[in-house]
Amino acid sequence: MSSIWHPFTQHGLQEPIPCVVRGDGAALHTANGRRVIDAISSWWVTTHGHAHPRIAAAIRDQAERLDQIIFAGWTHEPAEQVAAGLRAIMPPALTRVFFSDSGSTSVEVALKMALGYWLARGEARHRILVMEHGYHGDTIGAMSVGQRGVFNRAYAPLLFDVETIPYPAAGAEQTTLDALERACAAGAAAFIVEPLVLGAGGMLFYAPETLRRMRDICARHGVLFIADEVMTGWGRTGTLLACEQAGVVPDILCLSKGLTGGAVPLAVTMASEPIFEAHWSTDRARMFFHSSSYTANPIACAAAAANLAIWREEPVLERVRLLGERQAARLAALDGVRNPRRLGTIAAFEIGAGEGYLADIAPRLLAFFRERDVLLRPLGDTLYVMPPYCIDETDLDTVYAAVSEAIARNQ
Repeated sequence: MSSIWHPFTQHGLQEPIPCVVRGDGAALHTANGRRVIDAISSWWVTTHGHAHPRIAAAIRDQAERLDQIIFAGWTHEPAEQVAAGLRAIMPPALTRVFFSDSGSTSVEVALKMALGYWLARGEARHRILVMEHGYHGDTIGAMSVGQRGVFNRAYAPLLFDVETIPYPAAGAEQTTLDALERACAAGAAAFIVEPLVLGAGGMLFYAPETLRRMRDICARHGVLFIADEVMTGWGRTGTLLACEQAGVVPDILCLSKGLTGGAVPLAVTMASEPIFEAHWSTDRARMFFHSSSYTANPIACAAAAANLAIWREEPVLERVRLLGERQAARLAALDGVRNPRRLGTIAAFEIGAGEGYLADIAPRLLAFFRERDVLLRPLGDTLYVMPPYCIDETDLDTVYAAVSEAIARNQ
């Protein structure tokens, strides 16, 4: 028996845990010889495919030259390449690149930047505004700005207070905007949001126009706007950033997952110049106090630099567009689902009785798909398909054949 304690896994259910030994493209290969289609990009990280040759070569080459170096007061070429590459494709107003290790830590960095900004300005703004059903990670700050519930109930004494803005469900957008207007007028520090898609909250979508109006409200009241594009970035919603579809530029941007093509952990928090300048001083007590031992690890940065080269030199957005069209066609052919929806390469819908994240149907579906060599991991009774951009027609057909069978069995 393994000694490993797996994330988001109830070991008391004694569900089988396959051992994966190799990946290529949209497929994973297990120790017992099975080929599994990765229909959720291994938790939304894999964009171009597993073991992508360009990224793998960059990792291998960098590992032979420089594996790790302290980043406080030192730098290295892969980090400089990533920073320059991001500046070239991200909104020009985001002038500063701060490295960290994961989506959660990129959010922690963003929150600390925002609070440090207001402290440096001598303004007592401490309240963080969040969106209902949001999810930003599992560290303490990230949990604090996420939806309260089963994810973080045990840790409630550690979480700081926030003000929650209602999710802008279709037809109820004005309620959200009015609530945000009131909260911003009262002098909030920042508003953090997942642009267009609330991922772990159930793949909940909302309109670009709503995102634009929320950004306008924040700007009008001087409230910092933090866009958590950890999941929505790197083409998932059909554009490089989801914010593009609303014509929005945040004050602070969180990126991870697809930053390295999903190969190795790395994150960045990009900030506008005023955020950086608020921390700039000859007084060492005003520096930005955040780091980790592996900040801007050279091997991870080499993978990110290779990913950026792929985005520059290959037709990634065309692949995204084609996958989106294929997802839309297959989604339209499904019967017996609730609220079918699609944005970019993300397709989602509900099946079952609407019981939420702990719906009894979820473990049954997980086992059903595992037996059919398809990696799908329902969010309760919400089923979603979010494969790597390289998935071919045959594998996508196999995924949706399994989905159709699962729907028929659970009607």
